[in-house]
Amino acid sequence: MRDAVVNTLSMLLMLAAFGAQAAWADAASGRAIAQLWCAGCHVIGGKQTGTVPQGPPSFIAIAKSGLDTDQLRTFLAHPHGAMPDLALTRSEIDNLILYIQSLR
Repeated sequence: MRDAVVNTLSMLLMLAAFGAQAAWADAASGRAIAQLWCAGCHVIGGKQTGTVPQGPPSFIAIAKSGLDTDQLRTFLAHPHGAMPDLALTRSEIDNLILYIQSLR
């Protein structure tokens, strides 16, 4: 009986580790998308790479804004204001959201 409990706990720990690794890979993909499509206007990391010194919020400010996953998904699926229509896939939006959430 004890062996069954130990095996079950071991399996759960392995699944949790794989899940964390998958989430990190998605966040890393989100960062790559941000650098490709967003860095021209937004501060993505610690440095401004675009030509807009003041304007769109940094990704850290967006992460700390209190927007939840659904609100971020809606905004990224239907950009407003001066944002270009990026036509991101659902997977790209999810990866970008994971990256933004990793900045909290």
